[in-house]
Amino acid sequence: MLAEYLQTPIEYLKGVGPNRAELLRKELSINTFQDLLNLFPNRYIDRTKYYKINQLEQSSADVQIIGTIVSFDLIDQRGGKRLVAKFKDDSGTMEMVWFRGHKWIRQSLKLNIPYVAFGKAKWFNGKYSIVHPEMELLDEHEKSLRSAMQPIYPSTERLTNRGVSNRVISTIMQNLFIESKGDFRETFSDKILNDLKLLSKKDALFNIHFPKNQTLLAAAEYRLKFEELFYIQLQLIMKNLIHKTKIKGFTFIKVGDIFNTFYREHLPFDLTSAQKRVLKEIRYDLGSNAQMNRLLQGDVGSGKTIVALMSMFIALDNGFQACIMAPTEILSVQHYNNIIEYCKHLNISIKLLTGSTNTSERTKIHKSLENGELNILVGTHALLEDKVKFKNLGLAIIDEQHRFGVAQRSKLWHKNTSPPHVLIMTATPIPRTLAMSVYGDLDVSVIDELPAGRKPVKTVHRYDKNRLKVFRFIKDEILKGRQVYIVYPLIKESETMDYKDLMDGYASIEREFPKPEYQISIVHGQMKSADKDFEMQRFIKGETQIMVATTVIEVGVDVPNASVMIIESAERFGLSQLHQLRGRVGRGAEQSYCILMTGHKLSNDAKTRIETMVRTNDGFEIAEVDLKLRGPGDLMGTQQSGVLNLKIANLIKDKDILSQARFYAKQLLKADPKLSQPNNKAILTTYIQLGKYKNIWNYIG
Repeated sequence: MLAEYLQTPIEYLKGVGPNRAELLRKELSINTFQDLLNLFPNRYIDRTKYYKINQLEQSSADVQIIGTIVSFDLIDQRGGKRLVAKFKDDSGTMEMVWFRGHKWIRQSLKLNIPYVAFGKAKWFNGKYSIVHPEMELLDEHEKSLRSAMQPIYPSTERLTNRGVSNRVISTIMQNLFIESKGDFRETFSDKILNDLKLLSKKDALFNIHFPKNQTLLAAAEYRLKFEELFYIQLQLIMKNLIHKTKIKGFTFIKVGDIFNTFYREHLPFDLTSAQKRVLKEIRYDLGSNAQMNRLLQGDVGSGKTIVALMSMFIALDNGFQACIMAPTEILSVQHYNNIIEYCKHLNISIKLLTGSTNTSERTKIHKSLENGELNILVGTHALLEDKVKFKNLGLAIIDEQHRFGVAQRSKLWHKNTSPPHVLIMTATPIPRTLAMSVYGDLDVSVIDELPAGRKPVKTVHRYDKNRLKVFRFIKDEILKGRQVYIVYPLIKESETMDYKDLMDGYASIEREFPKPEYQISIVHGQMKSADKDFEMQRFIKGETQIMVATTVIEVGVDVPNASVMIIESAERFGLSQLHQLRGRVGRGAEQSYCILMTGHKLSNDAKTRIETMVRTNDGFEIAEVDLKLRGPGDLMGTQQSGVLNLKIANLIKDKDILSQARFYAKQLLKADPKLSQPNNKAILTTYIQLGKYKNIWNYIG
């Protein structure tokens, strides 16, 4: 079947027409025959069994009954009317009830003609009834393509109200198969079909919509899931290959004086083997003639900054400039301070550019950047301003890139005549399945071990009633010279309830930890930047022992002496947020603690989150649990959600199929990078169509 045929607008299919087409477009995003074909059922119901009315039981199962309508009644009730049909078979009578669409239903149903009624039978007022049943004429029911397992399609209330029932969708699906003769073009090579023993495309589509039995349904699902994930992977890997062959990068030939001097004489600690491995991967990229496009994942405190800095030294050794861009001023200031500290014995020019940088300082930065005197620029979104021009930007590093939009990132690429090498860093561990799908076009490096001497943070769960014990523990830690964070949830910066929680908490902590024995800092989103920075600095310098804050401290506060993180109303935080907050402690050599405070009433999801935090410090394990709880769309945020618009596969349940699909896509492109071999013709044709008809699978953002 030609791809062009499947792009036919849906109104031209028998049984649809302009009005239904408009509904299908709005409610289910079905614009073409192809979209309808890719409307896969949610579940299936066994339609081989027919009940007599006197055999019905009070259960939640769907039933089907053959009988006739003998009368209709329109009954007044509070808030409107209900239409009731008396339905009869040779064993008794029951009612069919509709609360909406009376006029259309009354006109479309006939008296004293055999129907098959389908739905959930409920016992009410001494008789059985089915609310909003599916009604199908018996002779049409017997003629249809129907299989023993009837598909139940996604629907909406509006579709049901307007008479587009599951049966209507099944009927138009049948019309599509009859009209096209089920002749759908194969999208795989014989090799892949044979290797994996896959059903053909047309058999898979037939058995997903009209399964003959469970075995064929399972085979159809596997084939279509594999296909969907395979073509996502093919596009991502192809994108990466094209990137490497077409976008030439600066070739950094040498690892020179700056890198070597720092490594031999000024590196304050030994690199972990994971840091060395990642540096090797980055050095290899920078030395090839392709532009580096690498994602660096590393848990909180794993030492990404030093890897980023040493990568920048390679750019500097080859006569280029480097920059690092962070999403918040706090984080960019922290990067700047760390880099200044590391580079104090090196002759390197480093500047910080944020929204707070004054005009005269900005002018100096712009000038020294353009004439090449400035080697490393650290900053926020301010780096993206048109006035910021580099002489020769060789390496751009982006921290926590999910907080920057695609357009913002591309602005950074265009600061040069040729695009710089790009290193993206994240402390938010990304589950493997998601990394393969969302960042599959990037090369991925992972720092998966903590620096020597770091002790894992001990995490405990305490209920509000244990607060006095927790306060005693805080006092003991402060006596040892340690510092403490107490964090309150903040859903929206303007939400008064959250602000009240914070201020009430602050008042009770002031009572429990009075001056002058104790000093307390407070930081929240409604404070001016200068006040926030002042309070942060007091805590960093050790002038205050307790920092009461909202989640503004989630990213970018590094105080090695802080050993206790108390998270109030921990049930209101997501897993990744809890993990990020916990990462604020455990940065020194002392044992650190994270205490999750909650009320007694916890939802199942909240219990899972708390138990996961207490059980493990492994960010990747936590990310996997988070993915199961929240689903891929939520986890990636709206910027990435288009990538995950899957029709049949599920990133959580089908991760084995995803790994297999990526393996086969890689093997294929290794053997035939341009898909030019005759046996890969079907794959090439499908790949081209995916680019042409974006609505076939709307994956690639």
